[in-house]
Amino acid sequence: MPTGKGFDYKRTLISVTGLAVLFLVLILVNIIVSYAAIRWDVTEDDIYSLSEGTRHILSDLKQPVAIKFFYSKSNPDIPANIKVYAKHVEDFLSEYRRQGKGRITVEMIDPKPDSDEEEWAQRYGVEPMRTGGARIYCGLVFLAADQEDVIPWLDPAQEQMLEYDITRIIQGLQTTEKKVVGIISSLPIFGTKGRVMPGQAPGEEWLFIREMKKTYDIKEISPLAQKIDMPLDLLMVVYPKHISPRLEYAIDQYVLSGGNALIFVDPLCISDREQGQQSFLRSSGDSLKRVFKAWGIAMDPAKAVVDFGQPTRVRTGNRGAEDNPLMVSARGNSFNREDVVTAGLETMLFPVAGAIEKLEDADSEFEPLASSSTNAGLTEAFNAYLGLEAIKRKFAPAGQPFHMAVRIRGTFKTAFPEGCPESEDAGDKPEGTPQGPHLAKGKGKATVIVVSDADMLADQFYVHRGNFFGLSVSQMFNDNLTFLSNAAEILTGSDDLIGLRSRGKLERPFTVVLELKKKAQERWLSKEKELVRRIEETNRKLRQLEAQKDGSQKMILSSEQEAEIARFREERQKINRELKNVRKNLRADIERLGATLKALNIFLVPSLVCVAGVLFAIYRQRKVKRK
Repeated sequence: MPTGKGFDYKRTLISVTGLAVLFLVLILVNIIVSYAAIRWDVTEDDIYSLSEGTRHILSDLKQPVAIKFFYSKSNPDIPANIKVYAKHVEDFLSEYRRQGKGRITVEMIDPKPDSDEEEWAQRYGVEPMRTGGARIYCGLVFLAADQEDVIPWLDPAQEQMLEYDITRIIQGLQTTEKKVVGIISSLPIFGTKGRVMPGQAPGEEWLFIREMKKTYDIKEISPLAQKIDMPLDLLMVVYPKHISPRLEYAIDQYVLSGGNALIFVDPLCISDREQGQQSFLRSSGDSLKRVFKAWGIAMDPAKAVVDFGQPTRVRTGNRGAEDNPLMVSARGNSFNREDVVTAGLETMLFPVAGAIEKLEDADSEFEPLASSSTNAGLTEAFNAYLGLEAIKRKFAPAGQPFHMAVRIRGTFKTAFPEGCPESEDAGDKPEGTPQGPHLAKGKGKATVIVVSDADMLADQFYVHRGNFFGLSVSQMFNDNLTFLSNAAEILTGSDDLIGLRSRGKLERPFTVVLELKKKAQERWLSKEKELVRRIEETNRKLRQLEAQKDGSQKMILSSEQEAEIARFREERQKINRELKNVRKNLRADIERLGATLKALNIFLVPSLVCVAGVLFAIYRQRKVKRK
């Protein structure tokens, strides 16, 4: 068969066959990859990956857990941020299903209006959000054997707590038994038993005790006890004033045995019935001084934090009001946003708190949870009785924050190397210890959260009570109770749950744009300050000119005043034009940045592909010529 001079059928057939084979190989590779469990999370905070603690918890599951994701996917009125977050939750749940290896099942359910699915969502307690009359569901239901739990609404604002919330519920569904919490306190937190104290009705338990009893098995341990002889999942110590050395030793040995503890001390406890101007030196801060030193922390029991950056507005005796810096309203950056205990908190009230610091030679982990602002210092606690003016006179800002709540973790050494102290009632030293063999060093790592204020647990410092048509109504006005709930929840969980951190956010800010806005705001504020200065200067000159006039001219503007007013108006117009230019330049900078990013996205990648194609073509042409 004749062939053209410049045409090679054999080479063409080989090329076509090669392309067909390549095409088939690509299809096969795509099919294989689609079945392969290959995932690569390249986000900065690994927002699509489960932490090591969660993976360990999932590997030890005894009861299978079914997760039902009720999400109104077909609703056209879903806000864009909810839609994006729901997709992220769906992807995240697929990680739980994959890591659960058959023990975790995930079911997506679209509760359309008036459907059986919507009825089930309402039965489980999934709460809808209403937009224009339509109900939008976005919640999770967890089922294991005969137990269930629910996240009624997945709030995008709580995105950083997503992994912790899901893992906590999954772990909690593995048992039906309540965790046991033992509480030691020198305050009447279990009821005043007929003795009236300010802010508390006779015989009434403090609110946090009633709330904890809903979740935990609460055991009261007398501050006069000599030992801790019951198995506990968590030990709480609230204002341990005048506890015996043997009880302090029992606390020491409990932590060394691997027990977790939540401790509230106070340099000046307002809720203490015995506390007064004559007994202010009897604080609780020195009751655990020995064990604090063994744990690598210290708190001066006679010093209180004065925070003029975060004062609390309080009423005074003469029906006035003042900003009291001894009552610290921690908020915003005062909280550790990387720790699940405080990541979601907005504000906490610390009435007369101490300052907790890490000792230089301590080898334990030390993590601040809540701190003062940098415009803070320390003062003698008894200055609380001397008034605000006395505090102001002696105030010297330290230029650094003071820590009012911290978390410490480590394998601690005993604060009692000589063993159990002698009993106060008996002169001889006992042969054994109240809770077994003496431990000189911890059996393993323990976690302790220490708060330098006990009054924050008193009802009047976090809840308003009222009466509505005969019903008792309580309204929380800060996150004190939420902090306690988070801390207890963390400390009664496993080490894996304690190790979980808050996660990064899916929505990342445009840092360059934020920086541009910050610079523009600085220029704006400088111009505004200049305008205010000009106004004050003009008013001063007008008052001077007014003072120079006689009585008959008081109601008439002088020529000098008119000229000064006209000059000010010109200056004001000039500054207003400059402010407009600041706004215009900011918009121009942002638009220029946006245009640059668009150009890179539209032209850069295609250009690089074209350049690569041209280079490859040149390479092939030279290779053919060499043949």
